[in-house]
Amino acid sequence: MASAREMRLRIKSVKNISQVTRALEAVSAAKVRKAVQAVTATRSYATKAWQVLTHVAAQPGRQSLHPLLMDRANPKTALVIVITGDRGLAGAYNTNVIRYVGQRFDKYQLPVRYIAVGRKGRDLLVRRRKHVIADFSNLPAAPSFADVSAIGHLAVDEFMKGEVDEVFLIYTDFVNMARQVATMKKLLPLEFKSDASRVVDFENKSGPSAAYEYEPDQREILDEIIPRFTALQVYQAVLESQASEHAARMIAMRNATDNARELVGALQLSYNKVRQQAITNDILDIVGGAEALAAK
Repeated sequence: MASAREMRLRIKSVKNISQVTRALEAVSAAKVRKAVQAVTATRSYATKAWQVLTHVAAQPGRQSLHPLLMDRANPKTALVIVITGDRGLAGAYNTNVIRYVGQRFDKYQLPVRYIAVGRKGRDLLVRRRKHVIADFSNLPAAPSFADVSAIGHLAVDEFMKGEVDEVFLIYTDFVNMARQVATMKKLLPLEFKSDASRVVDFENKSGPSAAYEYEPDQREILDEIIPRFTALQVYQAVLESQASEHAARMIAMRNATDNARELVGALQLSYNKVRQQAITNDILDIVGGAEALAAK
């Protein structure tokens, strides 16, 4: 059994750790509120933009509307944008995303390239010897569309140049404070039936969708909105992932603080037992010495 001094040092160490985890919990709680506000503020616009894209993709002759809507006859390479965090101490948040990527693409029929958004995801992908072509780390705490748009533009450029034939987006969807779900969305070529849980019919009615005329020019409009709305989906995914990361970190730090308190209680009980045993031994030594003196 450890000595009383060792028990005291361990209790002090655990209390210090609990103070750190409690502080991190408070910081994450403040950040998650701001992140949820940002997600809520942009989610309606991003959802409507996705509805516009899916509606365009559902038009007759979608293959000839725009190159970003065109299915490749013989796809050769896929590109996956993986969004994780830059820091740890968030429970299984980062690990769940990479595990989800492995489940989806470890045995994919095409060679896969990756764009890593977040240092943790980049490190885990490199450790697994994945082909990472770009890395976007250390994003601002409250990123703007300009901070993230380069990710979407890179994916669009790779697709337009023919370097990749499919583009997927993997991120963590923020459901609530206690639940965050790893999610995959196919960005290019657009699948208008994907993400059905979020997207309702653009016309809110059944039956075939109407064909629209575009002014001033169909190609000019689509050249503008499709890349922009594709980049917007990446931006919304980054916001969702940041809110999920802060929520996961807050829950993880709260659990760590609770566990530290329980451990301190258990260590304090063990320390009291050791101290009581030491006092008992001292008393026995004193009594034994007193009896020996009395016997003389």
